[in-house]
Amino acid sequence: MHRVSLIVEFLRGRPRLVFWAVALTQALLWTLVPTLFYAAPPSGLPITLAVGHEFMLGSYLGPPLAFWAGELAFRLAGLLGVYALSQFCIVVALWAVFTLGRAVVGTRHAVIAILMMVGIAVFTVPSPDFGPAVLAAPFWALALLHYWRAVALRQRGAWFLLALDLGLLLLTSFVGLILPVLLIGFTLATARGRQALRYPEPFFGLALFVIVVLPFAGWLYGAREFVVSEYAAATGGAITSGLRLCIALVVAHLGLVLLVALASGWPRRRRERAPEIDRAPVEPFARHYVYFFALVPALVAIVAVLADRQLLSFATLGSYTTLAPLVLLSGLAAVLAVGDQVVLYRERLVSSAWLALLVVPPLLVVLSLAVMPWTFARDAVIAQPAGDEARFFADNYHRRIGKPLAFVTGDERLAPAIALLIPERPRVFFAWAPRRSPWATVDDVATQGAVLVWPADKSNAAPADLATQFPGLVPELPHDFIRAVQGRLPPIRLGWSVLRPRPTP
Repeated sequence: MHRVSLIVEFLRGRPRLVFWAVALTQALLWTLVPTLFYAAPPSGLPITLAVGHEFMLGSYLGPPLAFWAGELAFRLAGLLGVYALSQFCIVVALWAVFTLGRAVVGTRHAVIAILMMVGIAVFTVPSPDFGPAVLAAPFWALALLHYWRAVALRQRGAWFLLALDLGLLLLTSFVGLILPVLLIGFTLATARGRQALRYPEPFFGLALFVIVVLPFAGWLYGAREFVVSEYAAATGGAITSGLRLCIALVVAHLGLVLLVALASGWPRRRRERAPEIDRAPVEPFARHYVYFFALVPALVAIVAVLADRQLLSFATLGSYTTLAPLVLLSGLAAVLAVGDQVVLYRERLVSSAWLALLVVPPLLVVLSLAVMPWTFARDAVIAQPAGDEARFFADNYHRRIGKPLAFVTGDERLAPAIALLIPERPRVFFAWAPRRSPWATVDDVATQGAVLVWPADKSNAAPADLATQFPGLVPELPHDFIRAVQGRLPPIRLGWSVLRPRPTP
């Protein structure tokens, strides 16, 4: 008698319970691990919150919504709030894909698609680094869901929700430009899509979309030269950027490929038995819809990189987090490609591999923080004692000046992280790229006072650009900071200076 594993029984009997258990468990893991074990926020998060702290309508990093959301979450619950917001975005994106999958392939196969997404790296290790791509993922997934309801299920009211999704998506990330273009193309290319345009709701939805994006569009028009120049400066060679994006897409799917390979049972014996999970046949329109939006967005991003278009440059898509919107339907497309019967060979091995993909990455992150300083003598951004650094510089400024610290500037990596963990939240002046922080000038910093920080070298001298910007800069004696796990690493030595406020006339 062939016996199936417990997870297969749950897939057959309680698929919705399996979905919520998986989604919430993953969210809980990636909320608690950074909250409890990260000594410093992930590398991109301090800059995100430094920009969000100013509540501008747009910045050199693009549309404002993710920066506003991150800042509000930080004000409400600190870094825990930001990590929780990031995982909330992931759960909403998974729910939207699951709901779409239920309509296309049925509940059981939709759960299998979500289980396979645990093997997609962008939704696990990098997810605590909240930013535009993380917030774009739920809007992208919801837009795909509401478009399906509007066109395939003929729920004409869903056009308004689709317009809202796309508007918020474009207020979140320039990558969101891909989806409206592809939706228009898919609508015009399919008979069912063209038929949906006979009703007025799509055009009313278009008006709502314009209203949502109009304020940012006005800012973007006024700042177009600045935005284009910043994107051009961030763009490397077209071939190099395209290759990096292709490699990132492949690496992000390695876990999913592993699960598919194990479930296929290859090589297997001729009469080897396995549990089967059936579904009703999928209509051609649904099949085309899933395949199109699982494959074409990534291809468009690669073409945009190779074309090296300045405003639509996606050179920054080489990092894992920024890939999240592009790979949302990978699991659903894989389940659809398998056929109407999903046969799980060696289901115990597959279950063990899936559980490892869920639990091992956070355990490896924690273990690496304890082991790497002793073995490889390598440092990690999240191991920096940012809290100790923030307390040291804030206390010194308060004792000397007797006023709250207004600005922190200096090194591109150190200054935003230190400012983030000082209780009064000083502003960050981007001394390394002053145009990117239009909320302040060198004169503002010199007038209101600041702490300048930089990695110290043997000469104890301030970097040349800081000495040029602030002629009265007097370097203090460098200070050493000890990590929670020091290992064989040398202490972190930081140079610093207190810039006293100018007296008011």
